[in-house]
Order: sequence, then structure tokens, then C-alpha cells
Amino acid sequence: HEICGRPMLAYVLDACRAAGVRQCCVVVGHGKDAVMSACADDHDIRWVEQTEQKGTGHAVQCCRAAVDGQFDHTLVLCGDGPLLRSQTLGELLDRHEAEGAAATLATAEIEDPTGYGRIWRDEAGMLRGIVEHGDCTPEQRRIREVNPSYYCFRVPELFSALEQVRPNNAKNEYYVTDVLGILIEAGHKVQGVTAVLPEDIFSINSRHDLAHVNAVMRDRITAHWMASGVTIVDPANTWIDARATIGVDTVIHPFVMIRGAARIGRACSLGPFASLSGDMQVGDNTSVGSFCGGAR
Repeated sequence: HEICGRPMLAYVLDACRAAGVRQCCVVVGHGKDAVMSACADDHDIRWVEQTEQKGTGHAVQCCRAAVDGQFDHTLVLCGDGPLLRSQTLGELLDRHEAEGAAATLATAEIEDPTGYGRIWRDEAGMLRGIVEHGDCTPEQRRIREVNPSYYCFRVPELFSALEQVRPNNAKNEYYVTDVLGILIEAGHKVQGVTAVLPEDIFSINSRHDLAHVNAVMRDRITAHWMASGVTIVDPANTWIDARATIGVDTVIHPFVMIRGAARIGRACSLGPFASLSGDMQVGDNTSVGSFCGGAR
């Protein structure tokens, strides 16, 4: 499933690379061939297969051979969260290293926390763990600080704690969130940093979620091009692929769709109701009229 023309996983990988991550391990299971095919041009991925889907903790455990003994720290992220920003990862990494923590997670505060794991803190505000939504008490469900699943761990402590995780939860799965409680109980430093914007936390579990995240990403893309000197008359009714490029002083009228890696020159006029796709190139100072378009 794509977000503004790209696989959702591509955005997560881009954010990691921009934050300075040296190796990306991607855990695949059901539908692995489709995922690997969608990212076939990314040659810096190490694919790890999870043959049985037994939870997030088990997924991370599958990466042990690729990570343990080779890296001091690792991020653990979800591939279905394309709104992840590299700046957030940078802040998470900086705080983790500066504080010498065994584990650091980035949290968010949202109005409706339904479905998200809650951040459990003590009266002094110290992190005590994460409680998944299905395992929350009525009191815990009122907590608005949630876990968007952005983690940074010291590698030795991560895999040592994973060996102690047990599937004692509603889904009978191994949760990576349980690692935090184990590390805290053992006296390691674990911290939560409220660094994630509420609009960035959305992951994708349904077609409704897919449409919502597409809309958020569409707004990011149009905002980027307007900040770069492109006039978009009606951003809410303009669709621009994440791979497209647009020259300064181009004007995009309502109901224009730009798909694929189309290249639009400077000072062009597009639409309304124009559609451009594929590797189409539009030279500088070109007008593409209403109901016109093409692909090549």
C-alpha cells in the first residue's frame, strides 16, 4: 500500500538514513515477497524473516544475528508509520546518548489515545513502563501520553531483556514494550522523551487509516513545494507524488494530479484538471491546460 505514490516503508527508511542510521534491518513475514519487491532498488536493506508472527518482541529477537555484537545502539521502529520524521529520530538519538540510557522512547500526547499503548509513570514522572491498550485498566485508559513505537536501545541490554519477555498478555504475544519494564526492574536507566508531534503518530491498520495518512502526507508535500516557491492555488484539491519535482514560480491550479517522478520546470502553469504521470517532463515556461496530461 502506497502513500503519495511510494511504499509506506520507504518513508521510514528515508527518515532513518537522514538521522544517520548505518544499517537498516527490515523484518518481513506475511506478504514478504511484495514488501521486498517494492523496495528492490534499496540496496542497503538487510532483510530478516519472521516465519511466525509472535509479536514485536519476537520480531526484534529475529534481528539478533544482524545487530548483536555489531552495533552499540539500535532503533526499533514500525514499518507502517510513514509520518515518522528524521528530526524526531535525531532528537531521540541525541537524548539517548547524552543521558547514557539503556533505553529511550519518544512519546506523544494526544486527545484520543484509543488503541495506543499508554505511558505509565510514577508520581515523580519517572517512566515505569508501557501498558498496551487491550491490557489497560479503566484508569490507565484515561492516560493521554502514548507510545508511537519509536525506541532506542543499547544493544546488549535489549537482547538480554528480550530473553526474559514472556507472552503474559491478552494476545499471547511477545511485546517489545515489556523490555522497558524488565530494564527498569533491573535498575537500568530508561527514559521517555515527549518528542513526537500528535499529527505524526498515525500508523496504518485499515483503509481508513491509509486514506488519512495519505491526506497528511499530501499536506506535507504541498507545504514543502509552496515553501520552495511554487504557487498551489488549492492545496486540498491538488495531488502531488512524493517523487515529483517542481520548479520555482510554477502555478498549480485546482484538481491537478502529478503522479510518479514527473519533472516540472520553472514558471509553468498547470491545469486546472490536468494530469501528469510517469517520467513526464514539462519544460520551463510551459502551460498545461485543462483536461490535458500524459505520460512517458
